[in-house]
Parts: sequence; structure tokens; C-alpha cells
Amino acid sequence: MERFFPYEFDERLRLFWWPFGVRSAKDGVRVDDEQFEATFGRLRLRTARANVAGAHVTGDYRWWTAAGARLSFADDGLTFGTNARTGVCVHFARRVGPVLGVRPHSALTVTVADPDGLAELLG
Repeated sequence: MERFFPYEFDERLRLFWWPFGVRSAKDGVRVDDEQFEATFGRLRLRTARANVAGAHVTGDYRWWTAAGARLSFADDGLTFGTNARTGVCVHFARRVGPVLGVRPHSALTVTVADPDGLAELLG
């Protein structure tokens, strides 16, 4: 059975996610028994559900590190961010992509409206 986790939007950060084509009704994270898929406007990260190695809730981000689609400066992680309050860091057994940049990603942070629910499902 598919579960959908929409993003939680902070309208003050609209200039950072709106240019990617992010729209509240269609973008977010979809998970079923076979696949994990996160969409962020024109960007999409898709992998087998079995490739998800775990997830945990993170939060209280600085707005400039949480807004929009961005690569981590510390590692090969990717963020699909719509707010600076809270999100879920999803870890992959095998790197996925690349979606941005030239290197595949070992993790994806998504700022969904139900971070506890997504982390529990993927945990």
C-alpha cells in the first residue's frame, strides 16, 4: 500500500523552493513495498524500498541550509527543503542518483509534514 508524505511549507522560504516547480499538492515522498520516491518539482529521487537503510528525524535547521534543493557541503547528501523546522534524513545502502551535481547521494533530507510517521515507516 502506498503512503504519501507531503512537504510542510514555510511561505517565507518560497523563493528557494518555488523556482524548482514545487507545488504543495503533488510534491513529497511516496513509499510502498517496492519503491521510495521523493519529488521536488522537476527533481526526483527514486530507489528500491529495499535500498533504504534507515531514517531519523532532524530539525531546527538554519534557513539557508534548509530551503530549496541543495547538496551538503560535508558529504554527498541531498536536501529537498521547504521549511527550517523539521525533516527526515533518509539513508541509502547504495548511493542514488545523482539528482544534483555529479556524485550519487548516500542520504536525502526531506521536510515533510509528518516527519515522525515517515521515520517510523522507514526505520
